[in-house]
Amino acid sequence: MNTNNLNWWETAIIYQIYPRSFQDSNDDGIGDLPGITSRLEYIANLGVDAIWISPFFKSPQKDFGYDVSDYCDINPEYGTLSDFDALLAKAHKLGLKVMVDIVPAHCSDEHVWFEESRQSRDNPKADWFHWVEPNPDGTPPTNWLSFFGGPAWSWEPLRQQYYLHNFLSSQPNLNHANPAVREAFNDIARFWFDRGVDGFRIDAVHTINADSEPYKNNLANPEFVPGDLPQQQQPFFRQLHDSGQLNQPAIQLFTESFRAVADHYGDRYLMGELHGDDAIKASQTFTAPGRLHATYNFNLLHWVGLDVDGLKDAITKAIGAFNGTGRLSFAFSNHDVPRSATRQMLGLGLQEDQQQAMQLLLLKLESCLIGSTCIYQGEELALQDVQDIPVDKMQDPWGIEFAPVFLGRDTCRTPMVWSENAPNGGFSKANSTWLPIDQRHLQRAGLDEAQRPHSVYNEFAEFLKWRKNQPALMNENTMSEVMGGPNEIIFDRISEQQTLRCLFDFESLTATFTTK
Repeated sequence: MNTNNLNWWETAIIYQIYPRSFQDSNDDGIGDLPGITSRLEYIANLGVDAIWISPFFKSPQKDFGYDVSDYCDINPEYGTLSDFDALLAKAHKLGLKVMVDIVPAHCSDEHVWFEESRQSRDNPKADWFHWVEPNPDGTPPTNWLSFFGGPAWSWEPLRQQYYLHNFLSSQPNLNHANPAVREAFNDIARFWFDRGVDGFRIDAVHTINADSEPYKNNLANPEFVPGDLPQQQQPFFRQLHDSGQLNQPAIQLFTESFRAVADHYGDRYLMGELHGDDAIKASQTFTAPGRLHATYNFNLLHWVGLDVDGLKDAITKAIGAFNGTGRLSFAFSNHDVPRSATRQMLGLGLQEDQQQAMQLLLLKLESCLIGSTCIYQGEELALQDVQDIPVDKMQDPWGIEFAPVFLGRDTCRTPMVWSENAPNGGFSKANSTWLPIDQRHLQRAGLDEAQRPHSVYNEFAEFLKWRKNQPALMNENTMSEVMGGPNEIIFDRISEQQTLRCLFDFESLTATFTTK
């Protein structure tokens, strides 16, 4: 069907796996790579094109893999490099591309790079991180704040300087103004491309810091209004970050260098995660020629969901900037926000008995938009977000910092369940799991739902089979403006062979498709 020779990633449905919570193979209560391998048929039978696996590198796990201590090895609780090779081989045999989640903005403070850098001002890694003198009064050099609470600067007594961390103090930001840092990540890319991976999801690419001193203070956010939303209760959101801290122009030194490596390997894919004061503008910058192939942002990942007008607005802005291209990926859920089956119920004002129909409608909607689509594990089951994790069972450092007002990201990271009648839903035979199993999820366990004819899993699988045979969806990335009444989202997907009218009715929670 791909008569216009689009690259695979331009129309891909990408299934995101959070490895710690997918499948445990050795009964320690933690998911692992062999566990993923054992469930690849379940993913392939859904009809997706690729998997994206969240970080499994060596790490002290203070931010569960997003604090890397070795980018070219596997954290022992997840397995070995041989386990990864076996996973990759089986995925490719099943027709699945494999994307690895790389974290270039920061590493763990236990990485040998930082352990060396912090020792002195004149060692070989001295300028691999952002080291800055204090103000004359001893305070940090700027007003920058961490996503996870407190200042974005921490004091290092050995160097008598501050170092930058946009997240935990144990996640120091790398200095991408240094060519040696960029080349180190080029070597990391080569390591994984040589093993056969098909692409990278690039974590928080907007938080890479590469601008030189003097660092600029962030401006105040004039639109900030204190309120009940968790984000509004955190000082971080009182600032405009693109004025200094984030989306720095010099980040593109990294994207251009990384892209050159990917291009050397042929049909490889680089998809960046980003956010910003103007996420669409940032996305355009990051996907300019010679940079990333595509990005995805948080415009459809609003913490408490969007109503129909909000969905229309987010889609309209994205299409206005990217129509005719595959340079944008859409997502309604990921490992950082509450699950869409709960979040969007609130945004759309629906009732609990409408949850599965709504989830299927959202899956179809995002799969009909231009570019690629990211599906987070459990969306195909309409799994609910878990809002009742006891504080003493929480694991997410962001949630722990602001509990109980803000529950963090554990609510969407609880383990997948596979069989209602198996111990821990078939995730693990351990006495306890790293996060508690949600008992409500047992009614929608993965293998059980795959056997139920009209489950969300099977209805979506049927839809994806149909999608692959629609020239307007598979041969070009072109669509009309978004139309429709108060409870409708309507648009045409357009190719030389077909014009397909896509109508999503949020009153009846049904989708209809007609060829014009």
